[in-house]
Amino acid sequence: MNSKFKKIITPLLTLLVITSCSTDKNFKSSLEKTLTENPEIITDLIKNNPEKFLSAFQDMAKDARKNAEKNRLQQESDEIETYLKNPMKFNIRKDELIRGTKGAPITIVEYSDFQCPFCAKGAQIITELLKKYDGKIAFVYKHLPIDSIHPGARIASKYYEAIRITDGKKAFEFHDTLLENQQKLRLGEKYLESIVKDLGLNTKKIKALANSEDVAKRIEADEKEASTLGFSGTPGFLVNGIPVRGAYPIEHFDKIIGKILKI
Repeated sequence: MNSKFKKIITPLLTLLVITSCSTDKNFKSSLEKTLTENPEIITDLIKNNPEKFLSAFQDMAKDARKNAEKNRLQQESDEIETYLKNPMKFNIRKDELIRGTKGAPITIVEYSDFQCPFCAKGAQIITELLKKYDGKIAFVYKHLPIDSIHPGARIASKYYEAIRITDGKKAFEFHDTLLENQQKLRLGEKYLESIVKDLGLNTKKIKALANSEDVAKRIEADEKEASTLGFSGTPGFLVNGIPVRGAYPIEHFDKIIGKILKI
């Protein structure tokens, strides 16, 4: 049988065989053999009943999507329960910059890349969560620049750290500006310097600090931590040690936070 034709026939054979009410294996085997040797039976059926076949396959596809979504939600729920009992361990440094409320019952750590479009979406989600759960979230930004696809991410991380050391409050202003204007990162370090200037900081001082060994080591430590926790893509979040791998809708974070706060 022509291989291309066989790819079309095989699922139809399967449909006819497995939906048969008969439990007779010989009957099913004989039916499969007949249809395989005489594929025109199938093609004639389709030609004579196109609407019925199309409707059947559409129903099957719809059911498959529903089952896949149901399984996905169940897997997510199971994972949340698993990490509620045994959360991932992460490090919060003494000099960590906290956005939100220090000492809040919920700590969200993000491992991020300034040039990643999904991280820009993730930043919007964090902003919404900080408003929605005012006073209940402490947010920490950590670095996971993916150099192979985002050549401007590492230098952006270095400037963020240099600003954090110099003037912590302005570091998140820098963070927000970058993620709202990611396309400008293609302009290179000159664009970063322009943001520093707009923030009223000393450009030469920030640039020197950004290229220091201490800053490089801090970013490397974040990368190592992210790798240890199994994050290879961005953004990656930990919500009290419960991982969220990607810019999930806010409803997913709501589900986790609700379980932690028992609301």
